Amino acid sequence: MSERPRHHPSGERARRPQRRPPRRDPVRALAFDALRAVAERGAYANLVLPPLLRRARESGELDARDTALATELVYGTLRRQGTYDAVIAACVDRPLEAVDPPVLDVLRIGAHQLLGTRIPSHAAVSSCVELARLVVGDGRARFVNAVLRRVAGHDLDGWLERLAPPYDENPEGHLALVHAHPRWIVSALWDALGGGREEIERLLAADNERPEVTLAARPGRSSAPELLAAANAGDPGRARPGRFSPHAVRLTEGGDPGGLPAVREGRAGVQDEGSQLVALAFARAPLDGPDARWLDGCAGPGGKAALLGALAAERGAALLAAELRPHRARLVARALAGNPGPYQVVAADGTRPAWRPGAFDRVLVDVPCTGLGALRRRPEARWRREPGDLDGLVPLQRALLREALAACRPGGVVAYATCSPHLAETRSAVTDVLKRPGEPAAEWIDARPLLPGVPGLGDGPDVQLWPHRHGTDAMYLALLRRTA
Repeated sequence: MSERPRHHPSGERARRPQRRPPRRDPVRALAFDALRAVAERGAYANLVLPPLLRRARESGELDARDTALATELVYGTLRRQGTYDAVIAACVDRPLEAVDPPVLDVLRIGAHQLLGTRIPSHAAVSSCVELARLVVGDGRARFVNAVLRRVAGHDLDGWLERLAPPYDENPEGHLALVHAHPRWIVSALWDALGGGREEIERLLAADNERPEVTLAARPGRSSAPELLAAANAGDPGRARPGRFSPHAVRLTEGGDPGGLPAVREGRAGVQDEGSQLVALAFARAPLDGPDARWLDGCAGPGGKAALLGALAAERGAALLAAELRPHRARLVARALAGNPGPYQVVAADGTRPAWRPGAFDRVLVDVPCTGLGALRRRPEARWRREPGDLDGLVPLQRALLREALAACRPGGVVAYATCSPHLAETRSAVTDVLKRPGEPAAEWIDARPLLPGVPGLGDGPDVQLWPHRHGTDAMYLALLRRTA
């Protein structure tokens, strides 16, 4: 009797089921690539996502509906990342820091589909398991499957009821988890806003809404009616006038602004209406004496400089646009290209200016800041910023304002602006500089009358805009007149 063979490789292959290769879902794969770029390279989604979408559309991988879903997956996941991380942490048997970052990004995409969209639970789980098989392998895909099935055990309200501390015991902690903002940011926004629970909740909710794309027509080169007509051609209702700026047009249905001739040719650009209002108030502020020399002391990437250059050209004034970083100075030069009036772009440090004191009639400094006023547009910023970031920004902001006052002649106007409502970056910065002995003397100008039709501007003389009140980024503006 012959010995029975111990191995039957071919027979085993015949009996063992062959695992099919993972299916590539271009929508989820693109969303994953965007989130990894944000996490690994510190990129911003609003810069990373458009070229990814454009290539996918040009290759035929995505249609308009797929593009909208991919955009929602990226921005929705980033906006509510803190809340989703708390839910995921309750569903895993290890600290969240021990989960591989690519796996965590797959879990976040899955959590957003389950808790933040109307995608059916079985489709949300299965699509992310396939994504995990594609990007991290079959072994970790089983982990993703198990975790997401636990996440699917409750809806978002159910998870918040289980995880959020009671409002009466810990109001900031409650709001932080419910509205997906770090607690320190909730505290800073609440301090700046004032008021009770209802308004801070409105502000936090507004930060989690996808903002409209707003365009700025550059005077003398294009107009809001031209932009409206072009945007609505063949697609009526796509665009509406701005709320407050005569140069603003809002794209209500999204789309690519670069498809409009005026934007493509540089005669108009994408610019939040809050930024437009800052530039308009600065240009409208009354001054004593000539009005021929304007300085934009922190000009990158060039949106305000382009609008200011057009406004200055209407008066025969010349604009000097200064930006510290050479690559951003090149962006400013590109934005100003074709401006009808005289202008110059330089790479220069506003804290060590190359221009002589008192050289300008108008000076604007839109200072570097935490960006807490633009969390609608850059949702990942809320998870990157830390309270310690203020340690470097606050002295820089004050130094830039001091040099702006020195660059302005007596009787001229200085504007201090920033895209943050944090009190340390706004009114405190201005009052600290004005009260410091030996600084150039200046007095407040009431900015509110220079923004006609804009409601809810408070007691003045400075202005704080808000997403939930004005539909803009949370821009701050203080106007000062240089005295002797």
